[in-house]
Amino acid sequence: MGPVSEKTTPRARVSARVAAIAESATLAVDAKAKALKAAGRPVVGFGAGEPDFPTPAYIVDAAVAAAQDPANHRYTPAAGLPTLREAIAAKTLRDSGYEVSPADVLVTNGGKQAVFQTFAALLDPGDEVLLPAPYWTTYPEAIRLAGGVPVEVFAGVDQGYLVTVEQLEAARTPRTKILLFCSPSNPTGAVYSPEQTAEIGRWALEHGIWVVTDEIYEHLTYDHAVFTPIVRVVPELADTCVVLNGVAKTYAMTGWRVGWMIGPRDVIAAATNLQSHLTSNVANVSQRAAITALTGDLAAVEEMRSAFDRRRRTIVEMLGAIDGVEVPAPQGAFYAYPSVEGLLGRTIRGVTPRTSAELASLILDEVEVAVVPGEAFGPSGFLRLSYALADADLVEGVSRIQRLLAEAE
Repeated sequence: MGPVSEKTTPRARVSARVAAIAESATLAVDAKAKALKAAGRPVVGFGAGEPDFPTPAYIVDAAVAAAQDPANHRYTPAAGLPTLREAIAAKTLRDSGYEVSPADVLVTNGGKQAVFQTFAALLDPGDEVLLPAPYWTTYPEAIRLAGGVPVEVFAGVDQGYLVTVEQLEAARTPRTKILLFCSPSNPTGAVYSPEQTAEIGRWALEHGIWVVTDEIYEHLTYDHAVFTPIVRVVPELADTCVVLNGVAKTYAMTGWRVGWMIGPRDVIAAATNLQSHLTSNVANVSQRAAITALTGDLAAVEEMRSAFDRRRRTIVEMLGAIDGVEVPAPQGAFYAYPSVEGLLGRTIRGVTPRTSAELASLILDEVEVAVVPGEAFGPSGFLRLSYALADADLVEGVSRIQRLLAEAE
């Protein structure tokens, strides 16, 4: 008689930690729109959060020259080229109005790596992160991967999508370690005033709460809105604040993958140690291109900002003309975030969407326009439309949405 075999439960092929990650809804919508376009369909995509402009030519030229230099064909320091870290420090003084040391800068593979590494460096299992909602879809996933617990603090249309100190205080617990602060905001385009920013910063300081501030849209503000660096208005926060930024949105360099973290020396050292095992240095050619971007003038940036502003005004006017849609005028970034709660439960071409996800699916199926539903960023009842696309495409896409939603009964 042979040995008795024991039946065992099959082990999962993918770890529970990674299997629990939600797909990036914005990238998924963009991918579906591009696939339909590739199949010959006349899809208009409002999903991607990236400028539609090419990277300015002088930056590309610097990259070409860098690619021909053998010094860039080798490993370089994991924390980033010293010259780039110096340029980031100088740019911070120029644009944000306070001094940082290049030693307090870590260059990352885009802003997403900066987000992940910051939470990985700061969070222990069970630590809570106050997450103003609507929020960028990657934040909660990065928090959970680091063992943290995202705690949503929602501000709707009536608040202009801006949370208050009172709301933050109501959500604070003994386990609260971090506040995520993003202004100008993805997905809403909301911008906190200098007074609001200072009040939130002082509240975090008073309660010993770290601030992780995402400043990637700093150069994209409109009307009377201004970007307010939280460390500038509350300098005492510098020892418990990590600043996230990058070249992607300002210089139309999303594909170049250069971001950074600025923070206290011990946190930056820990994150650098992590990155040394994770990815090592950012591609040297991209780093050289980023140096040229950061040390040049902002003329090309202003041209792009003016175009975004023009498109912003157009999309707000057109969306606001739709019955059942309420859209606060975004003051920053390049997103409109209309409330569509007035359309849910109404019948459109025989379909009665109950959620913004169902409405977004209907819009794509019926008029071939891709938008991102609010479920990707927090509660249902909203849509995000990026206006970083050509003027004619923007008008065509919103016109299709207007015609479809006019049929709501």
